[in-house]
Amino acid sequence: MRPLFLWISRINLRRWITIAKDSMVNDGIRAREVRLIASDGEQLGVKSRQEAMKIAEDASLDLVLVAPKAKPPVARIMDYGKYRFEQQKKQREARKKQKVVSIKEVRLSPAIDTNDFNTKLKHAEKFLSKGDKVRVSIRFKGRAITHKDIGRQVLNRMIEATKEYASVEAYPKMDGRSMFLVLVPKTDK
Repeated sequence: MRPLFLWISRINLRRWITIAKDSMVNDGIRAREVRLIASDGEQLGVKSRQEAMKIAEDASLDLVLVAPKAKPPVARIMDYGKYRFEQQKKQREARKKQKVVSIKEVRLSPAIDTNDFNTKLKHAEKFLSKGDKVRVSIRFKGRAITHKDIGRQVLNRMIEATKEYASVEAYPKMDGRSMFLVLVPKTDK
């Protein structure tokens, strides 16, 4: 069985190695004086770096530079490992709450028939109901590019058909031989 003091020293060594990577903690602080804040939030005033380190060491905590640009820099006595864990936990929670919005595309043609248009409209409705953005595009082939107004009419018809549950993010515009618009689902507030 290993002695207890070796076990404790290995934990502390690992902790100090992790902390040493960060230059704003303990011996990484290069300022001569710091405005010191205790672990309970009490202001201890302006102290020399050595004095602040001694106070943090007596409390078995770390000296962390909170505001390095301030005059004098602000340092706080805290458990740095716990602080980093809390920060990482907050970042994980923020990532969980993020919603990834993908863009789905519905392709139309300038001479689209009513039933084909309705089928494409149902696809767009399905994508919008799932919370995705929909890019509606029209590809002009051959000499059809000379009748851009017909393509714009088809896109305006799509806007009118989806106006109850979608709003227009990008109005119809040309991009090479294609004309497109972007629809986003309406958010009910």
